[in-house]
Amino acid sequence: MIGFTADEIDQSAPTRAARLKWVVVVDAELPAGRAANAAICTAAATSRAVGGLLGDDAVDADGHTHPGLPWAGCTVLAADAETLRTIRAKAAARPDFFVADMPAAAQHTRVYSEYLETVSGTEADKIDYYAVSVVGPRNPVDKLVGKLPLLG
Repeated sequence: MIGFTADEIDQSAPTRAARLKWVVVVDAELPAGRAANAAICTAAATSRAVGGLLGDDAVDADGHTHPGLPWAGCTVLAADAETLRTIRAKAAARPDFFVADMPAAAQHTRVYSEYLETVSGTEADKIDYYAVSVVGPRNPVDKLVGKLPLLG
């Protein structure tokens, strides 16, 4: 399991001090709405699976609670479809990385069981991805995503 142990969580430290780095890489050709959807969906899967990723809830001066956000940060990057596929394959091959992806089929079906059926009938190397979320040791993640630009 990939995640932070209790003794690694330091919400007072800069994000660059965290042992793990989280990036979401989105297909640069997607329209803004589809890109946001893809990033959010992979982030939801990641935050559920990676222990210690979310920080404490914030409470404002009026006592209203704001749910915890990723204390170690999350960078959202852009890549072309082929680079996205390569990043996903390389990340998935590493046992010290967590990977959540959004196959294109997820945005082309309205019923989840249809999405599952579409993916199950598609060879792994033929799946197109709209976003890939990766959490892993900082330096290897940096090398994997190289100099990709921020999603703009």
